[in-house]
Amino acid sequence: MAKRTIVSMPGDGIGKVVLPESIRVLEAAGFKADYMHADIGWEFWIKEGNALPDRTIDLLAQHKVGLFGAITSKPKDKAASELSPELRDKGFVYYSPIVGLRQRFNLDICIRPCISFPGNPLNFIRRTHGNQYEEPPVNVVIFRQNTEGLYGGVEWTNPPDQVYEALSTHPKFANFKDCPREDLAVSTRIFTRKACRRIARAAFEYAKKFGYKSVTICEKPNVIRETSGMMTLETRAIGKDYPGIDVWETNIDAQMMWLTKNPEDYGVIVAGNMFGDIVSDGFAGLVGGLGFACSANIGDEVAVFEPTHGSAPKYENLDPSIVNPIAMILSACMMLDHIGETDKSKRIRDAIAAVIAEGKVQAYDMLKLKGGPDVIKQGAATTQQMTDAVIDKL
Repeated sequence: MAKRTIVSMPGDGIGKVVLPESIRVLEAAGFKADYMHADIGWEFWIKEGNALPDRTIDLLAQHKVGLFGAITSKPKDKAASELSPELRDKGFVYYSPIVGLRQRFNLDICIRPCISFPGNPLNFIRRTHGNQYEEPPVNVVIFRQNTEGLYGGVEWTNPPDQVYEALSTHPKFANFKDCPREDLAVSTRIFTRKACRRIARAAFEYAKKFGYKSVTICEKPNVIRETSGMMTLETRAIGKDYPGIDVWETNIDAQMMWLTKNPEDYGVIVAGNMFGDIVSDGFAGLVGGLGFACSANIGDEVAVFEPTHGSAPKYENLDPSIVNPIAMILSACMMLDHIGETDKSKRIRDAIAAVIAEGKVQAYDMLKLKGGPDVIKQGAATTQQMTDAVIDKL
C-alpha cells in the first residue's frame, strides 16, 4: 500500500516546536507517511505580503490532508508596519492564513473535542457539601461553523457609498447617522441556511455514532434574531431526524456560566463561528487548557488538523523547549481518525491517558507553573520528554 502524503505546516512560534513532536508519535505508532513541508505564517507575510502562499494551497489541493501548527496574527496597523519596506503601501492586506484555508477549501466543519483525562491536575473541580471536592468528567465536543459569521471577513472602516446607503435603509441604523463615516467600522455576521444545516447534520451524526444523548444549540436568537435565529431553527429541524437525541438550546452568555456549574451534562454542542470559538475555549479550560485542545477543519475534499493554542512566540526559542505537545498530538489523532487509522489513534490516546494518569512526567502547565526557562529546575518535563513519555507507553 502506497504511503500517504501529509502536508506539514508548522507555521509560527511554537508551531515549529510541537508539530515535529506529533510526527514522532505518529511514526512510533506505526503510521507511515511522507510529510511535505508547506510555507505558511508571519515570515511569508513579511517577505512576500502573503501569509498563505499559492504554493501551499496547491499542495493541499493535491494531497488533501494537512497538519498545522500555529500562526501569529497581529492587528492591521502592526501587520502593515512589519512588511518588508519594498512591499509597504502596495495594497497588501494581512488575512489570517488559517481562516484563508478554511474559506479557500470550504473547511466549514470544525470539530473541537474537550474531553478530560483522569488524573490531569488541570481538570475542573468543584466544591460539594461538607467542604469536599469532586471532579466531574467532561466529555464535550463542539461543532463550530467554520467559514461564515463574524469571521467571514466582510467588513469595512469608512464604508463605501453603496454599503453606507444599504445600511441606511435599515431603521436601526438611524442610531449611527450622527457618526462621521470615517469613524464608522462595520463587520457583518453572515449565515447561510445551507451551512447551518450542514454543521447541524454533522453534529447529530457524530452524536449518533458515539452515543451522545444530546445536541445543544449555543447561540443568541433572542437578540441576534436573524443569524442566531436561522442556526437555531435549522438545528431544531435537523434534530427531528434523530429521535433518540435530545435537542437543547442555550444562549452563549448563559452557557459560559453553566459550563462551570454542570459541565458533565453537556455532550455535543453546535454553534456559529464566533460563539463556537468562545465556547470551545471555555470547555478547553475545564480539561487542562489549550495545551490539551485539539481540532479538525473538515471540508468535502480537504481536511486540516491543528491545536487551538496560539503561536506563543516567547517560547519558540527556549532551549530546551517547555511547551506542552499534547494538543498537537491529539490533533494528529484526529487526522488518523479522519483517514480511517482509528486503531493507531486509539493507541496514541491510550498512551497519553497512561502518561497523565501516572503523573510522573508533566509539562509546566500541568504543574501550574508560570512559563519560563526555570521550570525545568522545578520539575517540569521538556517538550521532548513529554513526547518520549507517550512513545514509551506505546
